Amino acid sequence: MTAPFLRRAALALAALALPFATPALANHHEGHDKTIVEAAVASPDHTTLVAAVKAAGLVDTLNGAGPFTVFAPTNAAFAKLPAGTVDTLLKPENKGTLTKVLTYHVVPGKITAADAVAAINAGGGKAVLTTVAGAKLTATLEGGKVVLTDEKGGKATVIAADMMEKNGVIHVTDAVSLPG
Repeated sequence: MTAPFLRRAALALAALALPFATPALANHHEGHDKTIVEAAVASPDHTTLVAAVKAAGLVDTLNGAGPFTVFAPTNAAFAKLPAGTVDTLLKPENKGTLTKVLTYHVVPGKITAADAVAAINAGGGKAVLTTVAGAKLTATLEGGKVVLTDEKGGKATVIAADMMEKNGVIHVTDAVSLPG
C-alpha cells in the first residue's frame, strides 16, 4: 500500500469515528493534560469502566507513565453483557477475573488510528495485538471502521479514536472484549 492511500484510509477512519464519539472523551483529546484514568473519570459514558478499574486495583497502573493504548468500552457496552455479569465481576472474590478482562483492553505502547490502519493493511487485512493480559485481539477494517475480534469471537467496533492523553491513547468501543 502506498503512503497516500494509508493516510487517506486513516483520515476516513477518523472521520467515520468522530460522529459517534462520546462527548466527554472526544472533546478532551486536545489537552493531553490528563492520564487515561483521569480522562475516563471525567467521562459520564465510562462510569462502569472506572468502577471496574478501581475494583481491580488498576488505577495506579493506568495512571503510570505508559504509554498505553486503551480500548475503552462505554457504559452501554457493559450493559450488553448478560444480566448480572458486571455485578459479579465487581465482587472482591472475582478480582483476578476482572483484572484479566480489563487488561485485555490495554495494549502496551501508543497505537493511533493511523497506526492501526497501517498495521491492518500491512497484515493483509488484519493486525494481531498482544494485550497486557498476554492475550490476543485481532483488528480488522469493516465498513471503514476498526473492529476488534476477541478470542471468543466477539466483536467491538471503535466508535471514537485517538483521544490523546499524557500517558497514552484511548479508543472508545461499543462492546466489551473477552479473553479466551
